[in-house]
Amino acid sequence: MARLDHSPKSLDIVNLTHDGRGVARWPDGPHAGKTVFVTGALPGETVLVQQTARSRNFDEAKTLEVVQASPGRVTPRCPHFGTCGGCVLQHLAEDKQIEAKQGVLLDNLQRIGHVTPQSVLPPLRGDSWGYRRKGRFSVRRVEKKDKTLVGFREQDPRFVADIGECHVVVPQLGFKVAALGALVDGLDARRDIPQIEFITGDAHVALVFRHLQPLSDADKARLDAFGTEHGFTMFLQPGGNDSVHPLSGEAPQLSFRLPQWDIELLFRPLDFIQVNAKLNEAMIARALELLDVQPGERVLDLFCGLGNFTLPLARASGDGDVVGVEGEAGLVQRARANAAHNGLANVQFHAADLSQDLASQPWLKAGFDKLLLDPARSGAIEVLKQLPLKGLKRIVYVSCHPGSLARDAGYLVNEAGWTLREAGVMDMFPHTAHVESIAVFDPPKKR
Repeated sequence: MARLDHSPKSLDIVNLTHDGRGVARWPDGPHAGKTVFVTGALPGETVLVQQTARSRNFDEAKTLEVVQASPGRVTPRCPHFGTCGGCVLQHLAEDKQIEAKQGVLLDNLQRIGHVTPQSVLPPLRGDSWGYRRKGRFSVRRVEKKDKTLVGFREQDPRFVADIGECHVVVPQLGFKVAALGALVDGLDARRDIPQIEFITGDAHVALVFRHLQPLSDADKARLDAFGTEHGFTMFLQPGGNDSVHPLSGEAPQLSFRLPQWDIELLFRPLDFIQVNAKLNEAMIARALELLDVQPGERVLDLFCGLGNFTLPLARASGDGDVVGVEGEAGLVQRARANAAHNGLANVQFHAADLSQDLASQPWLKAGFDKLLLDPARSGAIEVLKQLPLKGLKRIVYVSCHPGSLARDAGYLVNEAGWTLREAGVMDMFPHTAHVESIAVFDPPKKR
């Protein structure tokens, strides 16, 4: 393989990749016209770059100097930007971030699904700093530095970023990352803790310490003292997800409220909840508005989790029935408990692997008027091909990956005859390249 050319070169940036890098082409030389992905560069800029990797179809480079800056370039707030991989767009103004994500969504719909929405929904926005209430810090003892690192992965994911603060994590924790690192560094088990998960309810910030060996009494005492000093609820995880338990005593119940629907969702430390609390409330409101459930209609909510959409739907639908389906049995149990906790009798929950054959599932034959789905990154193509779509009056699809949404939209429109009426982005993860979106489909017109 040819050696990399490390000599600085000037490039004009013409676009932005899905992961937040600038796109350019080598202007001359033996590889003239070849695509280059440039870390730290923005569309419209002229930058001085150094090549960092080469492959058959594209090269990679990093920005050495911004010669001509984009009007959208801003000074990143976080001192660790550029090293930490948690954010990749802090150098781009927030309005421009939204535009870029909307462009990614529409490009994916056209290029992958061969579909175009009849109209584009206005973007949904929530908190842009201190919003991240769930996540995972990696932990690594680095002997050369004589230090234990706690943070997100670097842009090179082989390494853990050496950070002291994080401006997108909830401030109760984001400005205590250095203290958390010092805590782990002082533990006997600092080489046996690979990760720390965090999750935040309305009243508590929970930290879950994964440990590969049993902890000493001294380490447990250090963790307990840290939790007391900083107001964290401490959990230990010696094995799989079911092994999570409070460090000491009985842990308080974790929960968050959805005031608009008078609902409180109870959850466990490793459960999935939407990362951005304010955006989540706005997203639920938009989904319910777009679904437009009428009195007496039956609604199916697929990939329902703890009932984040299901329970507001049940509250809002009055005398209508709502059915939630989720693959993880434990989440289904907790969704049922949440329905009871909120006094909702018009909702049912079922456990089913929605990527498998569903022919034997009784809920599939019950008949529904409206469908809401919020799948994982892999999308929902398997279940969409099994659903009796003919009786549905509307589909609202919440997506965390524009590529799988585009593929599924292509199936609904080009094979099943539905219309993609509206689509738009929702900024669940500001300053990252993550694209959350929502799409509305209307059924084929009767002839």
